Amino acid sequence: MAKTVVVVGTQWGDEGKGKITEYLSSKANYVIRYQGGNNAGHTIEFNNEQFKLKLIPSGIFQAEKVILGNGMVIDPKSLIEEMKYLNSKNIVTNSIRISNRAHVILPYHIKLDELLEELKIDQKIGTTKKGIGPAYIDKYSRTGIRMGDFIDPELFREKLAFQVNEKNELFKAHNKKLFDFNEIYVEYKNYAEILKQFVTDTSYEIDIALENGKKLLFEGAQGVMLDIDHGTYPYVTSSNPSAGAVTIGAGIGPTLIDEVVGVVKAYSTRVGEGALPTELDGEIGEYIRKVGREYGTVTGRARRVGWFDAVIVSHTRRVSGLTGLSINLLDVLTGIDKIKLCVAYKLDGEEIHYVPSTIKEFARCKPVYLEMEGWKEDITKVKKFEDLPINAINYVKKIAEITKVDVVMVSVGPDREQTIILKEIY
Repeated sequence: MAKTVVVVGTQWGDEGKGKITEYLSSKANYVIRYQGGNNAGHTIEFNNEQFKLKLIPSGIFQAEKVILGNGMVIDPKSLIEEMKYLNSKNIVTNSIRISNRAHVILPYHIKLDELLEELKIDQKIGTTKKGIGPAYIDKYSRTGIRMGDFIDPELFREKLAFQVNEKNELFKAHNKKLFDFNEIYVEYKNYAEILKQFVTDTSYEIDIALENGKKLLFEGAQGVMLDIDHGTYPYVTSSNPSAGAVTIGAGIGPTLIDEVVGVVKAYSTRVGEGALPTELDGEIGEYIRKVGREYGTVTGRARRVGWFDAVIVSHTRRVSGLTGLSINLLDVLTGIDKIKLCVAYKLDGEEIHYVPSTIKEFARCKPVYLEMEGWKEDITKVKKFEDLPINAINYVKKIAEITKVDVVMVSVGPDREQTIILKEIY
């Protein structure tokens, strides 16, 4: 049985990874997040209560330890607020560990995010303006402030002074309000004091955990189609949600990963700009959006909705090495007479089975559909796969056949108990 499992989103994020991670974390000892920041969130229903998380891994409810890996960019203020939010709901947060190599988001990153989006005029990405991209820019320009620096008052003072001077020159050039070094330093030094006890070398902790036979679960934010390398560039995030990023973003060797579970909705959704080949604008799309509660956890934005796209999920299978699929929100499709499944694209008259690299070509892709019969029966209380309506079973099997990935779980509702297990992962 597996000891290390990676959970990835196979579409544009919002696939319900939080629920699946939370479910699997009941069997895992450690849950580790390996990329992204508070620009994405998980909505989890646990003990008949709903929780909204942005930075803290879903395993906070079950696991021995939850780790914020070095591949993340962390807003200290947001993290402390999230911890307080969980504490107010009687969830203990002592199990959190923060990598000393994770980068810190500071106020100038957030303002810079706003400025850069403003300057793009007609080429806006649709960023959440949480400072994620600018924090990664500093990371790769080798001027960023890491958690290890942040919790050392002298190092933090030195590095912050450089950053504030540099950013103020940029903001001055655009006639924007400048940053006050002392104001930021005093406020964030207090945050550093609060978080200091949680900061450690998390890669080292992961190594010891593996030596001791612990079960590890790795989760990312967003989905593979928002991966900066393998997604629909430039309408992507600033990091790599793909499974391969686990090795860098958590500090674990690729030979140590046993399973990669791709979480997928029974249909497609997308937030922000960019093509969505199977997009539904009419009555069916509105029905799916309403029943599926398709609104962003962090932004509240209405998500765009479309039919299931097997070309997208096959792309994810290839670039992330999926070993299993977890299909979420199958219940949302209940009551739709005819369900369509995109099996290929038509690009300038030619049938293709891959995702083009340019948004210009991708925008010209037209879906090739397979139409299947829907079902009317309520499936929210079904516990066994064979007890699903035959048309629902056929739909799940067809997804597995076309994407070439076995289905290991099917979700028929938001609660963790509403999960049908086809194969035990741990």
